[in-house]
Amino acid sequence: MKQDTLVLIVGAGPAGLATSACLNLESIPNIVLEKEDCCASLWKKRAYDRLKLHLAKEYCELPNMPFPPGTPTFVPKHDFIQYLDDYISHYNVAPLHHRRVESASFDGKWTVVAKNMLLDRSEEYVTTFLVVATGENGEGFVPWIRGLDSFSGDVMHSSDYRNGKKYVDRNVLVVGSGNSGMELALDLWNWGAHASIVARSPVHILSEKMVQVGMVLLKYVPLNVVDNIVVMLSKLKYGNLSNYGIQRPDKGPFYLKMATGRSPVIDVGTVEKIRSRDIMVFPSIERVDGNHVHFADGSTKTFESMVFATGYKCTVSKWLKDGGAKFGENGMPELRSPHHWKGRKGIYFAGFSRSGVFGISKDAKAIANDINNALLNMKI
Repeated sequence: MKQDTLVLIVGAGPAGLATSACLNLESIPNIVLEKEDCCASLWKKRAYDRLKLHLAKEYCELPNMPFPPGTPTFVPKHDFIQYLDDYISHYNVAPLHHRRVESASFDGKWTVVAKNMLLDRSEEYVTTFLVVATGENGEGFVPWIRGLDSFSGDVMHSSDYRNGKKYVDRNVLVVGSGNSGMELALDLWNWGAHASIVARSPVHILSEKMVQVGMVLLKYVPLNVVDNIVVMLSKLKYGNLSNYGIQRPDKGPFYLKMATGRSPVIDVGTVEKIRSRDIMVFPSIERVDGNHVHFADGSTKTFESMVFATGYKCTVSKWLKDGGAKFGENGMPELRSPHHWKGRKGIYFAGFSRSGVFGISKDAKAIANDINNALLNMKI
């Protein structure tokens, strides 16, 4: 099967949905391909139960559609999924599911080959504009650790974790001290597990209110001043956590978010459990020997389970043969914000700005506007 289209979008997560919606508003034909059997599969299939958006709702809206009145400031998973489903319906976004893209190459136009996994056959799409909207979270990343294959308990990535029901009375090590790691550790403790955290890198810990204040101040005050204010507030609220294994970075939280994409940790109650030693914090893992985990400070502890909250890696380079942009070792486009969304040869990248849904919305509007302008110029 071969099909021509003006715009082809790969990925039906928030980035792909938003881009398709913006194109639909301009009456620009587009096709969305999605490998899973649903839209927003990261949220629907690979997100733990207690997950909430880590920015206030006003920074997490997709183009042209605010959250309904009464939505909590930090939107829970189930509310965000409902919002996405309503968005799809409102803007008539109609992805083709079960399509796994296997290659994309350019020869005057883009030729994209996808496997229809329901019918077990290849499909070919020829398009003028190609939008890569698979995002930063293609697949879970588990770092190499010496001896991990000898671990006698169960090992999983956080994308496979839903809740701590099955971990009652177990010693569970959460590897990673970002938002997911901190939340999972608290969730495990709430379910009666004996949770510990590996804090491999320094992290900023802020409250929801601090993040809100910082986001508002950034509209009017220089970034370095905002960082100084929120760090001061964090010190007043949480004090020095270095004795508990949590180090604070030298650079400010909003600077790090813009420069590296790493968000500050929004405390959901984990700090209190760390202070009470209900949740222990360990440094980097040196090696694993059976169910014994040896840490960089020389300590050793026995665990029955390990959950890796160590982020994701982009998988675009596996199928994009001629990207119109270079990709780094982390699989991400080397184009940096604010130029990250547009490559050469009619290719675009939605959702790679390292700024969450807020960045996705900006990308989608910029891409649709650029394609619309290109089409207008073609008609002249």
